[in-house]
Amino acid sequence: MGEVIQNTAQEFWRSPTVLDPLIETPPPIQIQFAAEACAECESEFMIGARFCHTCGLRRPASAPTGPDAARMVGVWTGTAAWIHARKGWAAASWRKVSFPEWLQYLHFHEIQRWVGLPTAPLIAFIIGLGCVVGAIGVSLFYKASNLAEFQAIQMWRIEWLLAATASFVAGILLKTPSDIDRD
Repeated sequence: MGEVIQNTAQEFWRSPTVLDPLIETPPPIQIQFAAEACAECESEFMIGARFCHTCGLRRPASAPTGPDAARMVGVWTGTAAWIHARKGWAAASWRKVSFPEWLQYLHFHEIQRWVGLPTAPLIAFIIGLGCVVGAIGVSLFYKASNLAEFQAIQMWRIEWLLAATASFVAGILLKTPSDIDRD
């Protein structure tokens, strides 16, 4: 214990008592990345900075270079050309499709005319109907086998119905007084 106290220059992570001679290991190889430096004050740019934090000079725009960049540009232009060609084909194919006559009644503006609501209250009303369907769906998909499951299912129903109520109230509040028919 006496030699431990006398050896004050010992580093804290090494054992204070040396029984075997130390084995020399070569220093680890350090890879240094070339940091981009400012041309005016020669300080390094911060990560992601567009300006030098010391002098305010704009960081030069650097584009990726090398064979990988050229290959990626080629892949990108090829993919863009393929998508552009397929877009015209899809548009031409879509025009050839004939839909049933009754499908026109499912257009948003047709529903809006039929129900008589402006756009925002109609969207809130549709969301409210979706939440009511969700509350009914919870009953159809989940069956309770014990009290804990029953309580969880009831909580889900409550949450769906609360969301439906909030949506219906939002639809009422979004309807302006000029939209209300006065008798």
